[in-house]
Amino acid sequence: MNHLSSVKHVIVILSGKGGVGKSTMAVQIALGLHAAGKKIGILDVDLCGPSIPKMFNLESRDIHQCNEGWLPVYVDKDQRIGVMSIGFLLGSADDAVVWRGPKKNAMIKQFLSDVYWQDVDYLIIDTPPGTSDEHITVMESLRGYNPDGAILVTTPQAVAVGDVRRELTFCRKTGIPVVGLVENMSGYVCPHCAECTNIFSKGGGQALAEQTDISFLGSIPIDSNLTLSLDTGVNILEANPRSPAVRAINHIVKKLIALDKDLP
Repeated sequence: MNHLSSVKHVIVILSGKGGVGKSTMAVQIALGLHAAGKKIGILDVDLCGPSIPKMFNLESRDIHQCNEGWLPVYVDKDQRIGVMSIGFLLGSADDAVVWRGPKKNAMIKQFLSDVYWQDVDYLIIDTPPGTSDEHITVMESLRGYNPDGAILVTTPQAVAVGDVRRELTFCRKTGIPVVGLVENMSGYVCPHCAECTNIFSKGGGQALAEQTDISFLGSIPIDSNLTLSLDTGVNILEANPRSPAVRAINHIVKKLIALDKDLP
């Protein structure tokens, strides 16, 4: 049995390059959906850089099995946020995954077929940067389950936007629907005076969304509280609910839920 049949919505997080905050967006979107009352699964298929366990402070946890397959590692006592990552299978946080393509693809297929998600509302899949074999494996495995599609993550500067433009071309060539685009690191809001400084420029992601006729989900400013929360595994939505980053994340989550016509 493939347990994806019990998942209501599947969203893949993509970026054209590393360092734009793709895993950060995956975690924050998951936390935002959870705060809205949804049951969430997060699948980390960035096999060479599995950062999701650290962002939830789950690095010391182990994967367990039941009759139905692998059980995700749960973030909360109510078991409404479950995480699966190769990070749980490594001997230590310093171990490197030195695998060729076929072994990576086999691991991804096993993650997609053997994890017992138990009727989650949203499965968020964090992928490696670029347009590699891993992305094709993910989408081929999901094709029969009508995934909602991909959220593209960029930063505002022209170099990053150009890479995401190529990622968008990849999505269209491989038949991946695009849910929308998020512009991360979109200005730095001073915590003292609230003035916004556009360190990496601003608006490149929104301009790309308008040029390519895809939905622009929103901009996330640089926030030192967000960085600290990810390093320590603290939920910023609870710890700093008034921060500019949290307001932006909540805005994006509301847009995602509004796209869903079946759930309340």
